[in-house]
Amino acid sequence: QTSNISLLDPVNAKDAELIVKSSVLKRRRKDKRLKFYGRSTIFIALSFLVFLFYSIFEKGIPGFFQYYVTLDVDLDQKRLDPKGDLSPESLYNGDARGLVLEALYKVIKPKGRKEKKSAKKIISSNADVRIAKMILNDPSILGKTIPITFAVDDDIDSFLRGYIKRDTPESDRRINDKVINFVDILVKENKVIYKFSDYILTGSASRSPEIAGIKGALIGSILTLVVCFFLSFPLGVATAVYLEGFVPKNKITEIIEININNLAAVPSVVFGILGLAIFIGVFGMPRSIPLIGGMVLAIMTLPTIIISSRAAISAVPPSIKDAAYGVGASKLQTLMHHVIPLAIPGMLTGTIIGMARALGETAPLLMIGMVAFIVDIPNSIQEPATVLPVQIFMWADFAERMFINKTSSATIILLVFLILMNAIAVFLRNKLERRW
Repeated sequence: QTSNISLLDPVNAKDAELIVKSSVLKRRRKDKRLKFYGRSTIFIALSFLVFLFYSIFEKGIPGFFQYYVTLDVDLDQKRLDPKGDLSPESLYNGDARGLVLEALYKVIKPKGRKEKKSAKKIISSNADVRIAKMILNDPSILGKTIPITFAVDDDIDSFLRGYIKRDTPESDRRINDKVINFVDILVKENKVIYKFSDYILTGSASRSPEIAGIKGALIGSILTLVVCFFLSFPLGVATAVYLEGFVPKNKITEIIEININNLAAVPSVVFGILGLAIFIGVFGMPRSIPLIGGMVLAIMTLPTIIISSRAAISAVPPSIKDAAYGVGASKLQTLMHHVIPLAIPGMLTGTIIGMARALGETAPLLMIGMVAFIVDIPNSIQEPATVLPVQIFMWADFAERMFINKTSSATIILLVFLILMNAIAVFLRNKLERRW
């Protein structure tokens, strides 16, 4: 009775009200601080992301463009096609380089052998190959004088971009004053143009940065991912179905599940060592082919696909299974005709995310030799090839200035593919997934 009377005391009631208000204000301040910390964290993360993308795009966008020089080349048939059969062998053995240099000399007019030797550095070494390909595509141009654009050498491109300064002492420059004078003549005659590079997407691996491209690496990545998909998706889905629908729950299955979850966190380089030891060391399979790369990436992505597929199967309402059992369906019929069709969107989402991770992997492929310098475009999964992340890794190690831009350009292309694959996964999930 004494305590009840004290609670009814106006003085105590006011104190209690003040205490409640104080505690409410403290909670609100804590909530505001928590929201502030959360928003600050998101802002910092987005700032780092924006800075990362800005640095990549700042260097990568110029890599999609380069300087070319346009020359009127006399396509003399006898010099270009010494055998007269228009075969690739004959055209590649012709004097296309000499004709290009003659067209260049007509514009800049070098005097003496020394100046001509300096002038040769202006045009890329791939000029003769460019002419040979043009003739193979259209033999009717033989015997004509037509304007053709050629990529300039990496040093000339760097000079035109401003990376090599004119006022730098000649002894400290990669190009001498005479070459700079020749470039000035070409610019004055409107022979130099800056346009989208036709090598970045169609060229292959090369030590000359002005003609290097990602075509070979891109095709190698596609072939590797095809092998990875056709191995990992059926095996991953089959494993998930077996573990969810047929295997009894006991200690053995618990060990299997723990190992699958642990494999998802294993560093990717371990899978590369596994592929090197088993596929190459034991079975003697050749290095640097998409078949081996796809098999290694399939092993790496299997845990991700299994876990996501099991989660998709578990998300199917039990009432659907009970209804199927109620009309006399077997366990296999229930899984194949009712559960799996409803779980396919989640399975595909997990598979695409796993494939996106595989697309950006470098370490396991380095271990199996896909870092080799491959010039030819692979035509099958058993031909030597490299992949886009490895190509980026190799370019980043080269000293030429133009490779910096091309490395960032290839990174942009890789990011586009990764974002596209993740967008497809989100689209399939939103489009096909049923909400219960």
